Amino acid sequence: MATINVVDPLTGNTLHEIEAHSASDVALRFQGAREAQPAWGALGGKARARIASKLVDALIARQEELMDMLQRETGKSRSHAFEEITGALAAISYYAKVTPGLMKRQKVRGGVPVLITAYIEPAPAGAVGIVTPWNYPLALTMMDVIPALMAGNAVVQKADNQTAKTVLLAREIAVSAGIPENIWQVVHGEPSEVGNALIDHCDYLAFTGSTATGKIVAQRAASRLIGYSLELGGKNPMIVLPGADVRDAAEMALASAFGNAGQLCVSIERLYVPNHAMASFELELKGRVESLKVGSSSKFEFDLGALSSAAQLERVSGFVERAIAEGARLVTGGRALSEVGPNFYAPTVLADIPHGAEILHKEVFGPVIALVGYDSLDEAVELANATEYGLNASVVGEKKQALQVASRLMAGSVNINEGYRASMATMAAPMGGMKQSGMNRRSGPDGLLRFTENRTIGVANKLPIGLPNRAKDYNKMAPLMTKLARWMGKI
Repeated sequence: MATINVVDPLTGNTLHEIEAHSASDVALRFQGAREAQPAWGALGGKARARIASKLVDALIARQEELMDMLQRETGKSRSHAFEEITGALAAISYYAKVTPGLMKRQKVRGGVPVLITAYIEPAPAGAVGIVTPWNYPLALTMMDVIPALMAGNAVVQKADNQTAKTVLLAREIAVSAGIPENIWQVVHGEPSEVGNALIDHCDYLAFTGSTATGKIVAQRAASRLIGYSLELGGKNPMIVLPGADVRDAAEMALASAFGNAGQLCVSIERLYVPNHAMASFELELKGRVESLKVGSSSKFEFDLGALSSAAQLERVSGFVERAIAEGARLVTGGRALSEVGPNFYAPTVLADIPHGAEILHKEVFGPVIALVGYDSLDEAVELANATEYGLNASVVGEKKQALQVASRLMAGSVNINEGYRASMATMAAPMGGMKQSGMNRRSGPDGLLRFTENRTIGVANKLPIGLPNRAKDYNKMAPLMTKLARWMGKI
């Protein structure tokens, strides 16, 4: 049996080994999933929702164990592990509540009132493939796997190798709560082999990852004419409005840029501040950033944990070094914290950045924020939108003006006087990206219905006057049908 060595991000030593699944293993998982799916789909939305409610209690009962595993595999702080647990629970609770309503047959107006009755009903896609990344293995699993299951599908999930044990633990808990083993299966291994096999066998694909990989995934899925949803990269801006309180804005920027050590798709990476307020804002932000505690503990002691790997540390360091080489000024941070551990990096602020610099256009995915000044609000909006991405954005300041600015930003979610939690916590609202940040949405009704196919049922009622079937019938019916069309247009 081939195995994969998983490295501890906190020490650089081997954490554990996991099996390297093959394409044939994936095919066998899908065979089992397809055999189990009809019975699961036949349970109905209410019965599946009851199991989801049990899962909430089961996860809470093992919350400490889950946080321990999250920290071991990702290196994140205890507080960010706890945040991930709450996000997972929120997703499950939402779908436990709304699934019965979303999955029931609904009556719609027939083509000809009285003569035709029509219904639409969502049908499960079948066997769904889901690819989840390493940065939020538990929360993103529950945001995708649970709605797919609640829609009546079976799921084969590709977990990232770094965080496979977290996903397997979550699945174990789900099985104990009543989800059949073959209805949710997990694979891991060489991404190209396992990932491609997943796409080649599934009936619908949900992928979370980089934009570059997402484009390759979309091409492969499109060649099979299967549906897919993609949550991809972001280069998320925050605009501090003229007149905003500098201290409050600095505190919001702090919370919005350094969650999970910046390894978060909706994290703020670009910060636009009025030039007249830049000096005071920079001073406020610098003090707050330098007060952050970086380290690892099983208690709520540190604000930031480690980056996930040596490769991630190298990536973040490279972005900062190149930004400085392009003319950016280092305000604070900008170095690896080797005295803390092998993959820790100081929370970093850069300023005086040329508009064409790489740091303003490519996703860093680390604890780095870029400060940019502006003279007019139109300029700020233009700069915020000057990216190929459109995942998340933020506006800080007076609510009425902030709402007006929010409607001008090309992003799938915009948070006012907050960075990303306000929209992320609202499970009833769709979450996803514009432009190169993805396709379709997770969360909200869309997050479940993407895993379904609509079935339309039309019923022709038996009445004395039916619809014309033969050419001779049209002599009598055509004038009546014309009058009916005119009448229906008015009502």
